[in-house]
Amino acid sequence: MAEDRSFEFDLSKVHRANLEILEAIDRICRAHQITYRLDAGTLLGAVRHGGFIPWDDDVDLVFRREEFEKFAAIADQELPDKMELIYPTDYQHGRAFFDFVPRVIYKNSRRHAADDADQSFYEGKLNHLWVDLFIIDRLPDSPIGERICKLRQQIVFGLGMGHRREVNFRQYHGLQKLEVMVLATAGRCLSMPFIFRLQDRWARKYTDRVRKTGHMTKRSYFSNYQPDFQYCTVENSWEEPVRDILFEGKTFYGPQDTDKVLTMLYHNYRQLPPEEKRVPSHSGREIEVLD
Repeated sequence: MAEDRSFEFDLSKVHRANLEILEAIDRICRAHQITYRLDAGTLLGAVRHGGFIPWDDDVDLVFRREEFEKFAAIADQELPDKMELIYPTDYQHGRAFFDFVPRVIYKNSRRHAADDADQSFYEGKLNHLWVDLFIIDRLPDSPIGERICKLRQQIVFGLGMGHRREVNFRQYHGLQKLEVMVLATAGRCLSMPFIFRLQDRWARKYTDRVRKTGHMTKRSYFSNYQPDFQYCTVENSWEEPVRDILFEGKTFYGPQDTDKVLTMLYHNYRQLPPEEKRVPSHSGREIEVLD
């Protein structure tokens, strides 16, 4: 019997479109002295594959909060017409929740051929190729303060889940399932704009304190990652200063110590995943790039 290889479809157009977004962001950032870093699967791809992970279908970048604010202030004027910066508050005028991640979308694309209930709920804004823009915020030096920071982000994400189209409780088990049910139920009693404001205030607390006092902390975290990645913490020396990294034969910004960052994220990052897991994580065979 022939082996089922149905998941293997041509991602070359997807990679070209994602690279086009990445190049546009890089051009804007370099022109305005804004720093970012390749992150997550994109950083892993740069180090392990010299470019895209062959089965990956998006790009991940991370900004320090102050650098993201600079980028966001000029993105609408500087991005090409076929691209758009989408904020987490842009779904249903801030009344719906997907996550806390801003994205630059490629408007001449779609991930799914037909709009389903999810796409309708999010007004079709997630039915595109995109580049994730994660945010790094400062952590306090106190271990207890650090734990409180991360716990707050887990709580506020759970509250936001009450404003998703639906929550699949079957993917959770035991105490975690109970936590999600309690938080999502409580979240429905709060307005989503309030939850967005709460997340922003909690996430940026120590970043703003550093700005005000000038007293640098030693560690930072990815404050808009989803809760199961809240373990991700970096020494500031791993991230800064940024350095040039080759990706698909082109030069982009990356963290200073890629080995420490990737080990923190993936542990044994040089090892390939099992073959059955080498599939696009955000879309299926319907993905399409429109010329």
